[in-house]
Amino acid sequence: MENPNDFGYVHDKNGPEAKAALEAEALLPTVAWQAEIDRGLKLGLQGADSIRDRSIPTFSRGELPHFAGINTFLKAPYVEDVAECGNYDVIVLGAPHDAGTTYRSGTRFGPQGMRRMSALYGSYSFELGVDLRESITIGDAGDIFTIPGNIEKSFDQISKGVSHVFASGAFPVILGGDHSIGYPTVRAIAEHLSGNLGIIHFDRHVDTQESDLDERMHTTPWYHATDLPNVPAKNLVQLGIGGWQAPRPGVKVSRERQTTILTVKDCVDMGLAQAVERALEVAWEGAEAVWLSFDVDCVDAAFVPGTGWPEPGGFLPREVLELVQGIAKEGLAGIEIVECSPPYDSADITSLLGTRVVCDTLGTLVKSGHLPKKTL
Repeated sequence: MENPNDFGYVHDKNGPEAKAALEAEALLPTVAWQAEIDRGLKLGLQGADSIRDRSIPTFSRGELPHFAGINTFLKAPYVEDVAECGNYDVIVLGAPHDAGTTYRSGTRFGPQGMRRMSALYGSYSFELGVDLRESITIGDAGDIFTIPGNIEKSFDQISKGVSHVFASGAFPVILGGDHSIGYPTVRAIAEHLSGNLGIIHFDRHVDTQESDLDERMHTTPWYHATDLPNVPAKNLVQLGIGGWQAPRPGVKVSRERQTTILTVKDCVDMGLAQAVERALEVAWEGAEAVWLSFDVDCVDAAFVPGTGWPEPGGFLPREVLELVQGIAKEGLAGIEIVECSPPYDSADITSLLGTRVVCDTLGTLVKSGHLPKKTL
């Protein structure tokens, strides 16, 4: 008979998911948390004499308090010397570029917005049973120096920065930026692969036309990415496409190049698990790795007002998080979050969603054994 006094005992009146989560938490270590406390006391001075909790320093040097500190992503260490990227399992970098925007600009502030809202989060996920602090090392390398008014030079800067992080062995997390960055990010990853790269793309828009307003804009990344020799269009799968903002030239390219599209209704009607299975089947067929490109406007406009082209009828947040977790279970080459535009946001909820997608992706990669990366 189970003893209620046993450490880790969880009664059966909890819901099944909650019971599993409570049991998992009891097994998680607190080594990195204690190291963060020790580091804070060493670097930030012991707290004032009136502070009874002697783990609190005078200067904030860790997760707490959530309203204080410098806004790196999840308050991770700032990696000022990018030669040190390889010392981390995950490197977050910003791509503050919105020269590819065709209507409402402001996504150059996306990295700032997501970093700011990430301060709300801790490193532990109740449902996933994962504590990122205890499992992996995360560094924030700051932002790529993009060139306002020059799309192609910005693309070159983004490709060089992402290439550097990927080559270091760290898992790249890119905070955009408009969706035109999808081309230079994929270009950066593809050059390091001996095989093909698949793409799983969340969006309400196909983004597959060759040009827009005579340039390579945020409506064109996948036309040019799938022109790369080892990024075949047959390995591009797009989830959430629909509504009144899908230019016909892009739809024509999708049809001609035989990409795979699943609308919101497709995903809901077939079931989210089946949609994940289809997406993985397409993206991974003959591919060495898969890139995840997440446009926040794939979610219903009610939940993501802070974006350039909001469209009603998109995914619900809980649906999209389940899809992202399912896709991340098979492993990823990296992830980008794009089209988060804080100037149009309401109570920072769009930035919060972008942050949540990153955290759920990292947590799933840890839970499924893809992070930290194994060393030979």
